Amino acid sequence: MQKLLLLGAEAIAQGAIDGGMSGIYAYPGTPSTEITEYVQKSKAADKRKIHSQWSANEKTAMEAALGMSYAGKRAMVCMKHVGLNVAADAFVNSAITGVNGGLIVTVADDPSMHSSQNEQDSRFFGKFAMIPILEPSNQQEAYNMAYEGFELSEKFKIPVLLRITTRLSHSRAGVQTKENKPQNPLTYPEDPIQFVLLPSNARKRYKDLLALQDLIDEDSEKSIYNFYFDGSDKSLGIISCGIAYNYLMENYPERNCPFPILKLGQYPLPHFKVEKIVNECRNVLVLEDGYPFVEEQLKSFLDKSGKIKGRLDGTIPRDGELNPNIVGKSLGKPVKTSFAIPKIVANRPPELCSGCSHRDIYNALNETMKEFGKQKVFSDIGCYTLGALPPWNSINSCVDMGASITMAKGAADAGVRPSVAVIGDSTFTHSGMTALLDCVYENTPVTIIISDNSTTAMTGGQESHATGRLEEICVGLGVKPEHVRVLTPLPKYHDEMVEVLREELTYEGVSVVIPRRECIQTATRSKKESKAKGEEVTT
Repeated sequence: MQKLLLLGAEAIAQGAIDGGMSGIYAYPGTPSTEITEYVQKSKAADKRKIHSQWSANEKTAMEAALGMSYAGKRAMVCMKHVGLNVAADAFVNSAITGVNGGLIVTVADDPSMHSSQNEQDSRFFGKFAMIPILEPSNQQEAYNMAYEGFELSEKFKIPVLLRITTRLSHSRAGVQTKENKPQNPLTYPEDPIQFVLLPSNARKRYKDLLALQDLIDEDSEKSIYNFYFDGSDKSLGIISCGIAYNYLMENYPERNCPFPILKLGQYPLPHFKVEKIVNECRNVLVLEDGYPFVEEQLKSFLDKSGKIKGRLDGTIPRDGELNPNIVGKSLGKPVKTSFAIPKIVANRPPELCSGCSHRDIYNALNETMKEFGKQKVFSDIGCYTLGALPPWNSINSCVDMGASITMAKGAADAGVRPSVAVIGDSTFTHSGMTALLDCVYENTPVTIIISDNSTTAMTGGQESHATGRLEEICVGLGVKPEHVRVLTPLPKYHDEMVEVLREELTYEGVSVVIPRRECIQTATRSKKESKAKGEEVTT
């Protein structure tokens, strides 16, 4: 046991390692990436032979973790909130199959959309699946919940959702570790058809899940993470969820808040504690980082007079992440103001790195598209999404992982010519392959540009499942070999890239163009590492 200074994400990883985990499965996605990376770099995890390789996407990660649980081992699956959409099929059904070894589904939400398409709150998914939800208020609780979450999962024989948000994931604090638990032995489910969701068995297992709900409610009522702090001033009661409790305490540095506080860290809602604070106080303020998950529930079964305040009535802004100033303002406290930005400082929007291969392919694409008109290029999620901004203004969509190819297909089906998709190598193997198969099946006239920088660049340069395999995959899915074209995206090859793009854009069928050059960031990092080791560096 030792004291460590950890990010919230790292605290979860360390808690899972110490808690007897045998495998972690994930696809990189901010703000969840550091959980898996910490395990990958951990000497303790390596010594214990904990599986920690990246998965192709969140759905495959969820299913692999469920398979490890089937074998009696403890497993964790990690993703960001939109990744849970990808994993939803397996996630929701895993509540019905139940688990054998403990299974924690860790999801990092991103209020304010710092690097995401939406702000969705994963607590709704947990409630939808009818499983316990844990939400830490600080790094120590993040560690403890991961450490103890496997036992909670095994207690009820269902998965547990561990939900954090960006600020907790990416901030550091001291964490006291606990004694290492041994990994579970290999065992099989007592019921040989537990994981067989044929309708006859699924109906039975669903009834079993429903029968568990009273016990799950009772466990939440008794949870140490749901604590009622009494206060002398009953004019206001405060319900704080997860990290919101920290924001509240920042407004009371002496920890002398005069109002009753119900600190929530485990769901379902502890109804007796909730009813107590609502009945005792004139008004109740709900503080939560994300959607009005708790507030909506209170308004539905307790509030008939408008005493519940929060995001729904405008006391807290409806969108964006919570912070101490917002909490202070809702309490009527003077809000600290920040220094005004001098006018000489201009906004600096994100842009593609100098030397990035995406720059060169966008320059070639823009020149080629002058012949064919605007608003015909569909893109995806990755660094190349910055091609929507000046000076390129090259792309016209970014919806979800893999959508570029299928949107281009739909546009082509509607009569758009040419119809172009831009997708990255890692995103392609995440969720673009089935979209390409749809195009091949109908020989849809689309041109798919897989901008291959040989890594998952946007989240820090993790290994890509596509590296060295793209041509084989595309041909294997049915694209004609003569229409799988590989280019080197450099300024000196600009004319060649334009010519190849022109040829494929006029082809009435499925074509794939692969501009391939290593990410400038990973290439620079590799050179520095090689130089530090005294190895010869080639350029």
